[in-house]
Amino acid sequence: MAVKVRIPTPLQKLTQGREEVEAKAGSVVDVISDLDAQFPGLGERISENGKVRRFVNIYLNEEDIRFLQAEQTAVKDGDEVSIIPAIAGGSSR
Repeated sequence: MAVKVRIPTPLQKLTQGREEVEAKAGSVVDVISDLDAQFPGLGERISENGKVRRFVNIYLNEEDIRFLQAEQTAVKDGDEVSIIPAIAGGSSR
């Protein structure tokens, strides 16, 4: 069994249009590395120098990894990881 990873629409062009892929268990960093090995370029869109990019949120089983052990959070077989790009903007009315 592997880790299920949900890919946001803007990154699906790197996963051949797939909205859900599988990765090997380990830490969040290991999952990102495995994704990058499978889908070159995906890792650099999510992380930089071993850290999740500022405007990318990652959830493990619906819990924000920032409130766990961040990039070092353990991910087990059967877990679900969601990559969510942060959305900013709007008006200051």
